Amino acid sequence: MIPQIIQLPKIYDKRGNLSFFEHPNQLPFEIARTYWIYDVPGGELRGSHAFKEQQEFIIALSGSFDVVIHDGKEEKTYSLNRSYYGLYIPKLYWRRLENFSTNSLALIVSDKSYDKNDYIRNFETFKHLVDER
Repeated sequence: MIPQIIQLPKIYDKRGNLSFFEHPNQLPFEIARTYWIYDVPGGELRGSHAFKEQQEFIIALSGSFDVVIHDGKEEKTYSLNRSYYGLYIPKLYWRRLENFSTNSLALIVSDKSYDKNDYIRNFETFKHLVDER
């Protein structure tokens, strides 16, 4: 699979709209971990790593930010700014989050529990692993 935007259901209601995601209807994996990033100071980056095995789904619940994805050869930027779609990122894609708006909230769900050994934090090591697959 490749990184892709996944549209989520949007239930319209005059009292406020509702969106959701679940496996297997919207997500291609079962959720093992959920975390969120918030209060990011202006100009700061988050991420700047890849995973050997972990997959993620990232949503801008509030505000906006960009997710920059690198496949080892090319870079692509996804702007997230709505709570009814998110970005699916398979394993072995370098990612960084940047350009956070004031009061933005990034929700991330993954198919693995936290494992520091799954992280690839060196870009050259990442490119080498991608070339081997």
